[in-house]
Amino acid sequence: MGRYDRRVAVITGAARGIGFGIAQRLASEGASIAILDLDEAAAQEAAGRLELADGARAVGIGCDVVDTAAAEAAVQRVVDELGGIHVLVNNAGITRDNLLFKMTEEDWDLVMNVHLKGVFNMTKAAQSRFVEQKYGKILNLSSVSALGNRGQANYSAAKMGIQGLTRTLGIELGPFGITANAIAPGFIVTEMTDATARRLKMEPEELQRLNAEATPVRRVGQPEDIAAAAAFLCSDEASFITGQTLYVDGGRKLG
Repeated sequence: MGRYDRRVAVITGAARGIGFGIAQRLASEGASIAILDLDEAAAQEAAGRLELADGARAVGIGCDVVDTAAAEAAVQRVVDELGGIHVLVNNAGITRDNLLFKMTEEDWDLVMNVHLKGVFNMTKAAQSRFVEQKYGKILNLSSVSALGNRGQANYSAAKMGIQGLTRTLGIELGPFGITANAIAPGFIVTEMTDATARRLKMEPEELQRLNAEATPVRRVGQPEDIAAAAAFLCSDEASFITGQTLYVDGGRKLG
């Protein structure tokens, strides 16, 4: 028996990177998985790559989490196709990095909308089902950048906002059998961090080396590191933990 047998987990932005890593970990422990992504073809392809436990299923659904109606429709589709929803992982995110004097209003609004409005939309769509069944696990992805990071005024503000939202969800939804927590990853090797390296005109391996040297455990993170923490926080073993943000960063927050 896996920890997630007969559970249905929805992970946004899960066609690749951290989201896919979480999807695969929950699938390996018995969950049926709904991968949501802006690109439905990519979501379906990713769902097809999951290694599922016996009896579990996976679907890939296209969804713009900023669109309130689309978020509600995606959750309803998950319930219709997989038979319910028990876990929601709000992972979808983007970066539009720049120094403040160069940052455009569009860059600010886009990052805020995806990270904050997207979490709001998906959580509101899921919580009505969670409240009805008196059970639900919400996990939001924050970042060590919430503590401040040069060139990321928009991203840092959004990721700290997620931590405040998570605490509030813990307070409001706890009486209904729902927990809400967040993970704040450090440097994780993904396509997004590779793109950051190229934007800085360096090879991804060089950026990884520099970040490993600045990390107390002397390595960078992998999606599997975040997935392991997610698998615990979304499980019944963590039923007395809510409103918390866990930094999974190899000790960077300590510096």
